[in-house]
Amino acid sequence: MANLFGNVLQAHQWIYEHSDGYVGHKLLLGNPTLLLRVVGRKTGQIRTSALTYGRDGDAYLVVASNGGSPRPPAWLANLKAKPQCEIQVGHTKLAVTARETLPDDPDYARRWQIVDKINKGRYTVYQDKTQRPIAIVELTPID
Repeated sequence: MANLFGNVLQAHQWIYEHSDGYVGHKLLLGNPTLLLRVVGRKTGQIRTSALTYGRDGDAYLVVASNGGSPRPPAWLANLKAKPQCEIQVGHTKLAVTARETLPDDPDYARRWQIVDKINKGRYTVYQDKTQRPIAIVELTPID
C-alpha cells in the first residue's frame, strides 16, 4: 500500500511539473502543493519535491516530516547546505531563502497548527511515529 501511495505522489509531481503548474497545485487530497527546487549538496543537480504548504504572512511553510521516518528528508540537508532555492506555486516561480525552525523557535507551535490543519492532522501522526523533532521550513521570497 505504501508503494502505491508513493507512486501516486510521483505521478502527482510529474503532472505538476509537466503542466507548468496549471494542474497539480491542489490535485492531491485537495492540499495546496508547491514544488521545491533545491541544489543537491553532493551532486550539484537540481532536485524537485512536491510538498504540501501553508502560509504565514509572506512566508511559505513546508514540513520536513518524511512520513514520520527517523531520518529527515534529503531536501532538508540540501537546504541547510544552500538555503537559496526556488519554489513553484501553481505556475508562479519564486526565488526564496529557506530557514529551518524547530520546537524551540517562538513561532513553531503556531506554525505547526497552520500546517497540521492544512494536512488534516497527518503531521501530528508523523511526529508521534518518530523521536526526532520534525522541522518546519520557512521559505521567504527574495525581493
